Parts: sequence; structure tokens; C-alpha cells
Amino acid sequence: MTLDTTRALPIVRTINDLRSQVFSWRRAGDRVGFVPTMGALHAGHLSLVEMAKARANRIVVSLFVNPAQFAPNEDFERYPRNEAGDLEKLSRQAYCDLVYLPAVKEMYPDGFSTAVRVAGVSEGLESAARPHFFGGVATVVTKLLMQVQPDIAIFGEKDYQQLLVIKRLVKDLDLPVEIVGGATLREHDGLAMSSRNAYL
Repeated sequence: MTLDTTRALPIVRTINDLRSQVFSWRRAGDRVGFVPTMGALHAGHLSLVEMAKARANRIVVSLFVNPAQFAPNEDFERYPRNEAGDLEKLSRQAYCDLVYLPAVKEMYPDGFSTAVRVAGVSEGLESAARPHFFGGVATVVTKLLMQVQPDIAIFGEKDYQQLLVIKRLVKDLDLPVEIVGGATLREHDGLAMSSRNAYL
């Protein structure tokens, strides 16, 4: 297995390398936690990593901007990306044991044709304006959970409808992972911390 390192923080970019590392942890009896993100990390994300570390021995953080949850007229190309800055924040924090940085082709190879849809909790609210959104989220989260195979995964409560969608898909698909919500962190003026705040 090949591991890239930035400031001593291990990075994997393929499913095979990811699974090889997680398997070695499991063989040693470690409990694995997972925090999926789209990068552009802020204190809210880091608080989720800290939550995961309190519940597991080894922590995987993914950085992947998921094209499947963006409509053609949305901000996929402009979405904030700062890989070097994200890795520096994670390495300073010391709670992260492995960063998963897959390319789009790794997540959605040529010929990919499967979609996960969660009825009921996906309707209304966010999906009223973005009907494609939760299908893209449900599909990528299902893939990530199956790739990492964590014991526990932490998702922010800021996107509460998304959290409910993920809890439902995990229950319905019998995925052996505990889903935990992390409290929303806010800026000094009360605005919820968000990667898109970089636009402001």
C-alpha cells in the first residue's frame, strides 16, 4: 500500500488503500470512526473529528466534493476547495489518523449507474428547491460508508434533514454503523459555520 504524507498525516486516494489500512486497524482490535466532509474545513468540522475520537480509536476523515449533489446551475466549480489548508488543520488537531481523498473517477467510475433514494424524509424543505440534492447525498454517503466500513460516523446537525436521510438509509440498508449528530457551531454573530461562508 502506498501512503502519501503531508506533515506526517497519512493520506489514501484509492478504495483499496483505504480498506487495507482500516483492515489492519480492525485486526488490531481498534474501533473506527469516520467524519465525511466536502473539505474547506472550519471549526465545526474539527469539532466532529474530536467527537469521533472520543468514541473510537482510529479516525478517518474524507475530503470529497460530491458532484452528484450539485445541479448543473449550482456552484460545484466554485465550491470552496483548500486541500493543503484542510490537511494542515487536520494535522495540527492530532485527532485524525487517516485522510481519504478520492478522485471523482474513484467514486464514480465510467459506467456508474446506481442511485440511492430515501423516500419520505427526503421530501420537502431542502429538496423543494433542490430536488436532486438528497439523492446525490444518499448515494455518496452509502458509498463512503461501505468503503470505510466504520463503527461510527459523525455528521453535523447543521444539515438536519440530511442527517435524518442518512439515519434512515443506514437503518433501511442494515449498514453496521452508528450514526451520531454533532452540534452546530456558530460564528460570533450567530451564523452557523459553513464552508460556503467563504462566499460572504
